[in-house]
Amino acid sequence: MTDHAHTHQAEEDSRNEQILIHVNGKILPKAQALVSVYDAGFMLGDGVWEGIRLYDGRWAFLDEHLERLFEAAKAIDLDIGQTPAQIAQSLRDLQKANGMETDAHARLMVTRGVKTRPFQHPRLSQQGPTVAIIMEHSRPKIPRPIRLATVPHMRGLPMTQDPKLNSHSKLNCILACIAAEKAGADEALMLDVHGFVNTTNACNFFIVRKGEVWTSTGDYCMNGITRAKVIRLCRDNGIPVFERNFSLVEVYSAEEAFLTGTFGAQTPVGLIDGRQIGTGQMGPMTQRLRGLYKELVKSCG
Repeated sequence: MTDHAHTHQAEEDSRNEQILIHVNGKILPKAQALVSVYDAGFMLGDGVWEGIRLYDGRWAFLDEHLERLFEAAKAIDLDIGQTPAQIAQSLRDLQKANGMETDAHARLMVTRGVKTRPFQHPRLSQQGPTVAIIMEHSRPKIPRPIRLATVPHMRGLPMTQDPKLNSHSKLNCILACIAAEKAGADEALMLDVHGFVNTTNACNFFIVRKGEVWTSTGDYCMNGITRAKVIRLCRDNGIPVFERNFSLVEVYSAEEAFLTGTFGAQTPVGLIDGRQIGTGQMGPMTQRLRGLYKELVKSCG
């Protein structure tokens, strides 16, 4: 493969060298926005995060992202120490400080905080959580449909690391991405523990067959907010949509495939395991759902 693409590919923007970043209530220049090597997020991947996009002055589906953040924090017994309204205000304060109005992406991260000693036990984090927000000018620039390769890595069972958590611990997904790139693809298509098609290393996965939209059951993948919006848009617009088990046999013969995520919204897939999907370009259903999603974003408060 001579060219490369991925679902978080953005246009180069020199303004990002001068951005301000929020760290524990302070708004700092990029070079000064630092956390300790003793931080539980750096040391152990002990934290949760959300990615949120700014469209025309509004953070899309902000309440839902914050709800998921606080649910994840409760699941790992991490006290954020703030209310969702306070976190939202920090986001808006940083937006104002950076002078951003649209085409921005925020990564909101909460870790268990600085440890007294470099070991695993959560009680060693005694200084309270670390809350950081990185906000960049970010306009997606994906030059062509994404190429996927199926990899042996799976999103785990809920009793190992529940894939519904937006956890800082992403090593299994990173290894999946590395395997896909070594196979000449852009991203990894990951199966669930039963061998059914699940998700990619970074996004939720959909196919289109005979006018129907299919995605996984959601039992073994991040239940993405964009994923949920696409399912709802299908139901509201008379498009048959199914959360179901399906195999690679059904994927290879699909008319279309696309990925969903906060950054890229709906990203077309052209090739999976060397097999062309449909025409290899964005199909009419993906195009239609992109349009419906854009209208939904415009209408959200």
